[in-house]
Amino acid sequence: MSQKPVNFAVIGCGALARMMHIPNIAKSSKTILHTCCDLSDEALRECRETHGALHISKDWKAVVADPEVEAVCLATTEKLRLPVIELAAAYKKPVYVEKPLARTLEEVYAIQKVVNKSGIPFCVGHNRRNSPAMIDAHRIFRSQMENPQTCEWRWDREGDARPPRRDDGVAAFTCRINDDWHSWKSWVFDPTQAPHGPMLFEMTHFTDLCNWFLTSEPVEVVAFETGMLNHATIVKYAGGEIATLALCANGTFGYPKELYEAMGNGSIVVCDHMCEVRTAGIKGVPARITYPFLKDRHPEVGKRGGISGWLEKKAAACREALDKNDQMLQFSAEPDKGHAHAIDRFVDEIRGEGEVVCGINDAVTATRVAFAAIRSAESGRIVKLTEV
Repeated sequence: MSQKPVNFAVIGCGALARMMHIPNIAKSSKTILHTCCDLSDEALRECRETHGALHISKDWKAVVADPEVEAVCLATTEKLRLPVIELAAAYKKPVYVEKPLARTLEEVYAIQKVVNKSGIPFCVGHNRRNSPAMIDAHRIFRSQMENPQTCEWRWDREGDARPPRRDDGVAAFTCRINDDWHSWKSWVFDPTQAPHGPMLFEMTHFTDLCNWFLTSEPVEVVAFETGMLNHATIVKYAGGEIATLALCANGTFGYPKELYEAMGNGSIVVCDHMCEVRTAGIKGVPARITYPFLKDRHPEVGKRGGISGWLEKKAAACREALDKNDQMLQFSAEPDKGHAHAIDRFVDEIRGEGEVVCGINDAVTATRVAFAAIRSAESGRIVKLTEV
């Protein structure tokens, strides 16, 4: 039986909200773009005229209190998170909030306390968990870790004479991020807006994925950075699992941005730019799965899909950008990073029809790992999670 769509209010209608959350809420059959709230007249005009918001407002308190508003999408800067969440919790209204949760651990813990006490459905925007490719990669890998399906061709040199190892089968996860800092907005460099830089506002995406794939408790972190643009982090987990993260902002959009590799029990699962999943060493699982692109202006090239198809489409888009003297035309055939799915899956969670998408406790753990990395890079030592 179909259910009535959920009336969402979007509080904070900046670039990310107008590019992702607002159009996704407006287009979904599960949601209605009821109200958009911001201080910018220009942003509110776009919300109404372009995306069809039923109402606009500059008063977030009135918006949260509106009995017609059933859920809140909070996309403000981290300066205005806790008060909105506190008021939404008082009205028992579900909240989807952009990451990172807050700029300080004290506020992170305050938000956690409010959410856990109120029991409201709560989702943090670690949207990669909702990418179709990431969902498949996670499902395949966790199945292999919990019920190994080892291929018969695996070379077992010593057989029964092989000495036992306590770390036999223990998982590892690698994350490589290729970014180009020339695309960053000016607020990134403002310490009053982003005091920890990408070590926080980007890192929580990836620490969350490490925790999600490894399903173990992080215990200590060591990190190195050479300023804002290059970071290397290692996370050790209670079960002996290891995650390694390499974030470089001196890269190029001419190459795929994100590569994830999960290894364990004689197998590997690779999620490449969220448009291709590759596997090896797992019996009965496809070696390659490809996923549709979003906003593909060049369907005539790269028909094989996946990474090879994306590279062909990217080359065509870059030529088009050069020919038309419009740098934004280089962005075409983008991977599905899960933004729209995150909202739809959160609605399922609100209705009691789906699992928790990315709840407060998981988000707090991912944020603690990021803060441990920040502290490690600053101090030049290993930092235990108990310190943060």
